[in-house]
Amino acid sequence: MDELAARPDFWGVPEQAAAISEELADLKKNIGELEDLETELDLLEEAGGEEDIDLAAEKIEKKEELAFLSGKYDRQNAILTIHSGAGGQDAQDWGAMLLRMYSRYCQRQGFKAAVIDESFGDGVNDGRIGYKEVSLHIRGPRAYGYLKKENGVHRLVRKSPFNAKNLRQTSFALVEVFPEFSKNDLNGIVLRPEDVRIDFYRASGPGGQYVNKRESAVRVTHIPTGVSASCQTERLQGQNKDQAMEILKMKLFHLMQESRENELAKIKGDRVSASWGNQIRNYVLDPYRLVKDTRTGVETSQTDKVLDGELDEFIEAEIKLN
Repeated sequence: MDELAARPDFWGVPEQAAAISEELADLKKNIGELEDLETELDLLEEAGGEEDIDLAAEKIEKKEELAFLSGKYDRQNAILTIHSGAGGQDAQDWGAMLLRMYSRYCQRQGFKAAVIDESFGDGVNDGRIGYKEVSLHIRGPRAYGYLKKENGVHRLVRKSPFNAKNLRQTSFALVEVFPEFSKNDLNGIVLRPEDVRIDFYRASGPGGQYVNKRESAVRVTHIPTGVSASCQTERLQGQNKDQAMEILKMKLFHLMQESRENELAKIKGDRVSASWGNQIRNYVLDPYRLVKDTRTGVETSQTDKVLDGELDEFIEAEIKLN
């Protein structure tokens, strides 16, 4: 990268050059910090302070995690969408629990997370608001790199708060994560007017009531693939339309990246169902308490902490998984 940056024509494409320069500076900073930590560890080992050694080793391990976040888009911001699956009102409540979990994780990481679209559940029960679908725009260093493997089905087992007999219920939600691509990446995505359907509707709130009188919410659908994106969080229709179009382009670009290994139609047809047998992680609150990742084997009985956003143990194992 140093050799590339030294070429006379390096700044010929300013946006690309700026991105490379930023990444190069970040890499050099991390290398320097890691070398300093290794020197510190050597000195501490000579001095023999066990607690200090453990702390320095932990810092080094955190830095080494960055080596696993070297994918092309790992440095990008992320768009995370939660789709409630099989389970009715319980599944919609599970969507709300996952929204809180990821929002709290982002706070802990210093990321900024904002809801850009939300489709509420069928009603409000005891003050609990559920979601059929909700999307978060997550901004922060390597947000996509850390969250990309949260992509998949999340299964919840608990005694249902919506069942008069307090029976045990299994609910599912599908989490989808893709990077916020740069304008340079999206330049090749051309949306022909005849390929795009634009629907305007009134933004709704919990319980189905409308939150404004104007049809300011926007959903755009790419007719050839069926991929859609929507936005209802801005006050003006035009702003919602612009953001929905931008997200649609990102989804299509992400689909194009995947289609290098699979045909587009096959990807569309093989979408994972938010149901039994497809889960990447199980959250069991009854008859015992356990969160277990089916891919890494990481598990904990501290379910409340996990649902409060303490996902580090799971995410660290995920990013090291080939």
